Amino acid sequence: MSSSGPRPGTVERAFEAALYADTDAALDTGASLLAADPAADPELTRRGEEFVAAAWRRGWQPADVVRVVRRELDPVHVQLTAALILGESHEPRGARWTVQLEELKAEPRPPRADRFSYATAVLELYRLLLRLPAIEPLEVPWQGPAAAGTGDSRMLTRIRALLAKAEATGFPEEAEALSAKAQELMARHSIDEALLAARTHAKDAPGACRIGVEPPYETAKAVLLDAVAGANRCRAVWNEAFCFSTVVGFEPDLEAVELLYTSLLVQATAAMTKAEAAQRAGGRKRTKTFRQSFLAAYAHRIGDRLASAAEGQVTAAEGDLLPVLAARDVAVADHADRMFPRTVTTRLRGVDDAAGWHEGAAAADRAQVQDRRRLP
Repeated sequence: MSSSGPRPGTVERAFEAALYADTDAALDTGASLLAADPAADPELTRRGEEFVAAAWRRGWQPADVVRVVRRELDPVHVQLTAALILGESHEPRGARWTVQLEELKAEPRPPRADRFSYATAVLELYRLLLRLPAIEPLEVPWQGPAAAGTGDSRMLTRIRALLAKAEATGFPEEAEALSAKAQELMARHSIDEALLAARTHAKDAPGACRIGVEPPYETAKAVLLDAVAGANRCRAVWNEAFCFSTVVGFEPDLEAVELLYTSLLVQATAAMTKAEAAQRAGGRKRTKTFRQSFLAAYAHRIGDRLASAAEGQVTAAEGDLLPVLAARDVAVADHADRMFPRTVTTRLRGVDDAAGWHEGAAAADRAQVQDRRRLP
């Protein structure tokens, strides 16, 4: 008499029915099994946390996973993802990871729904998590005492506050003054950190972070981010499929790139909306081509301005700073080449609206970007 093995549990049978097939019928079968067995809920959650942990091993971080879920699925799936990540993440993985977890705590809890709807949403989410491919892992940059101190935190808080006011004000002169001060603080922070590391022979190495580059008009946004990264002695590599760019650089410069890119994107969007309203008032209706050309021109002109500012910074540098900056440039380039040994160049397409290009270039000229202060 032959004996069979133990019968698979409810979760395993639901996974076998739903996770490896893309049909709605398979999804309904799996959801029905889970809905009929409330006792399977703890195991279902545990398996979801395992999927999340597997994503970490494949190079993903919390913000990356949430970004993909938000783009591919619905708000309830984002809320389920946040709950899984917060339930799984017990080991500290660096300051950026901690910040991402703190941001997830603001996500609302998943709404109470009937068991079948809940099980369906969970299986849809697990299908996505299961299929996440391996991506380049991010190395956490070493942070010395200065980076971990309260002075650094106060500096970044002040920079964020200045940029937030610059984006909110309706007065160009006030925005210019606020943004100029923020840029001055960014430059001072970055240079001070570089000189301190050199003089104390601190273990200082570049790291990387990911910044979302979301559609629409993502190519122009990626070009803008690349320009901001280059001006701040960083390298940016765009992953079009997953809507993010990986920025490689030293920690103070990564902070500057994140803050400045976000601020310029806000300024560009506000200026584009205003220019588009004026165009519509004149009887124009081609919104998409206008916006594409506007953002492309904005990115192009901002790139020129930031490149000029960066060149002025190097020209103004004296004494021990020049070899320090040169060594950091080499370290960033080597780190980026190791992470991305094969890259291709992407070209902007569909930029054929003269009015959009003109307005975007004008908006870039008005954007609050100033050269870094000359060192004493």
